[in-house]
Amino acid sequence: MVVLGIDPGFATVGYGIVRCENGIFTPISYGAITTPPHTLIEKRLKEIYDCMCQLIDTYKPDCMAIEELFFNTNQRTAVDVCQARGVMLLAAENKGINTFEYTPLQIKQSVVGYGRAEKQQVQYMVKMLLKLDRTPKPDDAADALAAAICHGTCNMHKFGV
Repeated sequence: MVVLGIDPGFATVGYGIVRCENGIFTPISYGAITTPPHTLIEKRLKEIYDCMCQLIDTYKPDCMAIEELFFNTNQRTAVDVCQARGVMLLAAENKGINTFEYTPLQIKQSVVGYGRAEKQQVQYMVKMLLKLDRTPKPDDAADALAAAICHGTCNMHKFGV
């Protein structure tokens, strides 16, 4: 199963594509979609949508795992990220990709074994599970890979792999 993991954002959207087979995780690609500041919101949303469609067309994932949003402060940022997340979900739907949502707590629990793990612990475990030479950068890409691993792990337990 190939999973497209997404760490939603507006200025930066982390993505990670992982193959999950028999409890083994193999990285395929990871990085970030970035949109330039001081650009009209509709242009930034279109850029995110187009890049998401390109990722799906290129890597043909079986599904998408996306982190649920959690905000505790800036409402303006929340609105922008919510709109961006909407175009990510729309891209997956238009391409026929099933989407699964996970809370940050679920992702940390799945990857680290502790739902309140620190960001550095998650990054370290992503590096180890994927047998990478270095921690994925930017941090958003590491978070997206963690979402993909979470989905793969949840499905292993679900199907008894």
